Order: sequence, then C-alpha cells, then structure tokens
Amino acid sequence: MHSLTASSGPALVGVVRKDWASQNSIALSWSEVERLPSDIVDYEVKYFEKEQEQLSYSSTRTKAPSVVVTGLRPSTVYVFHVRVRTAAGYTAYSPNFEFATVAEDPDIADQGQVLVVVTASVGGFSLLVILTLFLLITGRCQGYIKARMKSEEKRRTRFHSGHVPFSGIKTYVDPDTYEDPTQAVEEFAKEIDPSYICIERVIGAGEFGEVCSGRLRIPGRMDIAVAIKTLKGGYMEQQRQDFLREASIMGQFDNPNIIRLEGVVTKSRPVMIVVEYMENGALDSFLRTHEGQFTVLQLVGMLRGIAVAMTYLSDMGYIHRDIAARNILVDENLVCKVSDFGMSRVLEDDEPEAAYTATGGKIPIRWTAPEAIAYGKFSTVSDVWSYGIVMWEVMSYGERPYWEMSNQDVILSIEEGYRLPAPMGCPVTLHQLMLHCWQKEANQRPRFNNVLSFLDKLIINPSSLLTLVNDVQSFPDSPEDMPDYPLFISIGDWLDSIKMSQYKNNFLAAGYTTLDSISTMSLDDIRRIGICLIGHQRRIISSIQSLRLQLHHIQHSGFQV
Repeated sequence: MHSLTASSGPALVGVVRKDWASQNSIALSWSEVERLPSDIVDYEVKYFEKEQEQLSYSSTRTKAPSVVVTGLRPSTVYVFHVRVRTAAGYTAYSPNFEFATVAEDPDIADQGQVLVVVTASVGGFSLLVILTLFLLITGRCQGYIKARMKSEEKRRTRFHSGHVPFSGIKTYVDPDTYEDPTQAVEEFAKEIDPSYICIERVIGAGEFGEVCSGRLRIPGRMDIAVAIKTLKGGYMEQQRQDFLREASIMGQFDNPNIIRLEGVVTKSRPVMIVVEYMENGALDSFLRTHEGQFTVLQLVGMLRGIAVAMTYLSDMGYIHRDIAARNILVDENLVCKVSDFGMSRVLEDDEPEAAYTATGGKIPIRWTAPEAIAYGKFSTVSDVWSYGIVMWEVMSYGERPYWEMSNQDVILSIEEGYRLPAPMGCPVTLHQLMLHCWQKEANQRPRFNNVLSFLDKLIINPSSLLTLVNDVQSFPDSPEDMPDYPLFISIGDWLDSIKMSQYKNNFLAAGYTTLDSISTMSLDDIRRIGICLIGHQRRIISSIQSLRLQLHHIQHSGFQV
C-alpha cells in the first residue's frame, strides 16, 4: 500500500475514460487539460472499491496516459483518480471517476436480454415461414431451408450466451449446414466466365493445387490484379466440395480488412477461386524480409487492421480458428487483410505447425488457446488468444512463437503460467495487451471490439508507445506494482527455464557468472560470446528483459542475489 504524498499545483489530468472491462480488469485512458511540462516522470492511478470509501486503496504507475488495472473483483464498482508526477513533485488528483468490472456469472448479463431473444426468435420464425413458402414455389427449398434453420439455431445459441450481433450486421451461415454444398457456393460466390481470367504466373502451391497471379478482365470493368487458386486434376467430389467451401465462407464477408472474393469457376476445368491480389504476400514473411524498417506506429496500424477484421467476423458469429501472421496478407499500401478460411483442411504430419486435438483433427498449437487444445473448445475469445500471438509476431518482425520449443513443451509451459516475453523494442502498453489476450480463463480476455478501441487510443496518443519494455527506467517504483516472476537461483536455472542450457559454458567462459551481470547484457554481448543463431539471440535477449524485472523486484524486496 502506498502512503499519500502531498500534492501541489493544479490537476493536469482531465476526463478519465474506461476503454474496456473484464471480470478482473479495467482499461483506462485519460486526456490532459493543458500541455504537460517537459519534465513529466509518470502518472499515478489511485483506486479503491466504492463501498470502501478510501478506507483501503491501491495505486499503480504508468508512463503513458493509459493503463490496464488488474486484480479487481468481478461485478464491483471502483473509484479512480489520476495525478501527474513531475521532477518538481506531484500535481493534484483528477476528480473521481467510477467504473465497474464485468459480472462473474455470464447468465446475469443474459437476464436483461430475454426480451430481445424472444422478439428475435418470433421475428425470425415469421421470416422463416415466409421464406419457406417462397422457396417451395421456386423449387430451391430443401437444402436452403435446412441451412437457414441450423443457422437460426446457432444464432439463438449466441443470443443465449450473451452475444447479440450489432444491428445491420449479417449472421454467418455455415456452408456445412447445406444438404447440397453446391447450393452454398451458388448463393455466396459469383460464377466467373473463365475467358475473363488471364493467368500470368505461378506464385505458390496450396493444399488443393497451384496458386497463380493474373488479371481479371470483365467487359465494362477495369482490369484488376487477382490471385487464382486452382484445383488440381484427378480430384474426388469431396475434394471439390472442400476446395469450394472456402469460397462459400469468404463470399459472405464484406470488409476492407478481409480478403475479397471476386468469384469462382465451377462449370469448367480447372475449378478456380479468384480473390484480390495482395502484392506483399503473407505478413510473417513480409516482416522478416523488412525487419526493423517500420515505425512502431506503422506496426500498430497493421495490428489495427487485423483487429477491424476480427471485430467484424466475431460480430457475424464467425470463429476463424487459425489466426496467425502467415494467414494475414499485406497489400502494396501495407493494409493487412485476414485470409485462409479453410481451417477444416487437414494439416500434414510433417508441417511444423500441426498438432493434435482431442477430436483427432490437427491445429496450430503455438497460436491456439489452451481450452481449444485441451477440449477442442473454439470461440471468439480463443481467436483473441491467437490474435495476441499475432501481435507478438508483428512486434518481433515475424519471429517464430516459442522459438525452437517443441509443441509439447509449449503446452506444458503455458499450463504452468509461462507467457511470451515482450520482443525487443516493444512498447509496454502493447505487451500488456498481449498478456491480457493470454489470460488462462477465457472469459477474462478482452473482446475484439475492446482490442480495437484500445489500439485506437494508442494511435491517437502515440506518446503512449514511447515506453519500451526493455527500458530499465520504466520499472515501477514499488514492489506492490511488480508482477510475480519465477525466482532463479543460478545461471543454469535461468538457461534451463528458457531451454537454452547448451549455452551455459559460453556465459561462464566469457565471465558472466552471476544473474546480475547477465541482466546488463546487450544483443552485441550475446553475439560476442558465440551465440550465432538469430532465433536463439532474440530468445535470450527477450528473457534478459524479464530477468531485469525479476532482479529489480528482488532488490526492492530486500533480498540479495
């Protein structure tokens, strides 16, 4: 608990806003009523439960005009006020602002939506009757009605679970609910005359065949660059259906940050899916090729685009299940677009990202939430976990998550509470958001609209991105503000914890015999002691950043290393 410090001068902090809240966390940001002095040190946020009336309070500090306050009680109103610390001392506190955490029992939120559910169900039933009569007349009823009924059932399930789609946003229809998958393709994907397609060159290989670049030349329209996925010859009918399933999904989306479907060719061979062409290819390889060439604000802009797409998809009720930088495409203007809507595809055993699930399918372990790995339970918030991994990929310029750890080691480490450390040069606020996306309890993770709002705040206030995780001066001043870190006893313990024990002799031979001496090492130092692999260098330097926090915590607690 902090002691009160006398304040002087006016309160330089204006309105404090709640960006989002979960059961145990509230994200805040604030404006400044006038230009702050150049010697600002940080902000102090004091908070307490409203019912306590300041009998017991806590505080935290932040360099940026925003903070995520954690460790709160569910369904509780908290009072917050903020003040500025300068070289001359503290200013006065802002006025009090009251915000509440989310209720612990999701059924509580559902009770207020009963009327909405009943109204929607009655309206949906009436509409279904009308559609049934119409489709009986037109002769297209059987498959379409079954698909819509199953879709309505899914929609009612989302209402019951507390997810109410925004007004005006369509509900996603699963193509698998059609008795005849061809009907889904006809409904959601436009047939293109193959004579309009000019294939120029092969740019890659997909699961079902080649991927080419070319031009789409529809009479009366301007030529556009496209990517063409082709289905290789000798296919079975099931393979054809699986191939076209992605078009049935993609054709339902209309968002600037989702890859656009131009159409399909199904009435001649080869069968093709035609989408917009993305000049810079996959995000992970693009970042690796251009390492260090973008500003933090540009990287945040890329992350925002992905969050826009995921907010749109989650509002439609679509769960992607395979959000990863390799499945994000980048155009010539650095606009990122979500792609790869074929998670039902079977990953080959020799693919490094493949792993098992309880249901026998294979999923990308490094990007997948714990509950999806353990129980096959996919949801919007399991996509949020994956988005947090994408954030880490972007800020590390395409580094492989968890480096060379095996899939089994990744699963065990996450279960024990391990989370990826911040990449070099990563702002504190972004790593905080990653950690929030990686909450073990799924209902404590933010929703995509919360993530998008938070990123918008950072873009509007770019000064909040200046404080880096590897900036020693950004450490909290009080032990109460420090997170818990594993207490390493020796260099060997530390290297074992990051699966780098093969380098123990390198450190000792170079004279690094204590944890304190290691905490001062730079990337150049790592290279000088003979660690040549870039992935290993980054993994060690990221862990050193966490080690600095640990040592700082120990020193403030009165222990000696």
